[in-house]
Amino acid sequence: MVWSDWIIGLIGASVIAGLAYGKRSLSLSGLFAAVVVGTVLYALGNLAWFGTLIAFFLSSTVLSKFKQRAKAGVEATYEKSGRRDAGQVFANGGIAVLLCIGHYFVPHPAWWAAFIGVMATVNADTWATEIGGLSKSQPRSILTLKKVPTGTSGGISTLGTLATMAGGMFIGLCAWLLSIGFDALHVGFGWFLLTGLVAGTIGSLTDSIIGAKWQWMQRCVVCAKDVEAKTHCSTPTSAGRGVKWMNNDAVNLIASVAGGLVAMLLAGYAT
Repeated sequence: MVWSDWIIGLIGASVIAGLAYGKRSLSLSGLFAAVVVGTVLYALGNLAWFGTLIAFFLSSTVLSKFKQRAKAGVEATYEKSGRRDAGQVFANGGIAVLLCIGHYFVPHPAWWAAFIGVMATVNADTWATEIGGLSKSQPRSILTLKKVPTGTSGGISTLGTLATMAGGMFIGLCAWLLSIGFDALHVGFGWFLLTGLVAGTIGSLTDSIIGAKWQWMQRCVVCAKDVEAKTHCSTPTSAGRGVKWMNNDAVNLIASVAGGLVAMLLAGYAT
């Protein structure tokens, strides 16, 4: 263990998280969580692990600010705002940290492959939410294909699906660029791009399926919409449907595991 790596990781993560906090992209708890995640990925991994996480974080932050007013109505239905707290940070980066720790103590290319799948999933899902929310066509339920209100958990659209695919491929591209000189998998550019696409898309669709079937939703007593938020239409919401502990963070966590497993399969390391 090289202590200088911890110092560099801490400084780098603190600067990026601090800037995000200043831009109101992170809450105070989210800032500390982001510093922990970023520091561990650099100190126990390397620039490839750290940089891939930063690629996700920066791209999703930019998109969350893109046409924010146009998405305000949709975001009002969400449990949490675009300002990420510790729960959201760990839901998106917690599995990544565990994979990095596993790779440090028991080095194997499978950890890196799974990491790419996890990051492709969380990025694809974030891009789908941020870009898909701008779709002019009404989304459809992934389970029934019936039209549902924009912002409904489990709703998908053509624009959102294309954003999902692009988000996954973006992580594949970034991971390939950052891993030059760190060729743990001994695969080419095509594998990274394909894995980002496939793992990210499957992971994101898993998120949608769980969201449509099992995620805990509240019912707005004013407009009768199923929403994640505890308050809607300026009124406290009532109990709706789903499994009570299955909030958005839990859904993201499960979906990222699915994406990681897909990436391992594509790398040939899953049994």
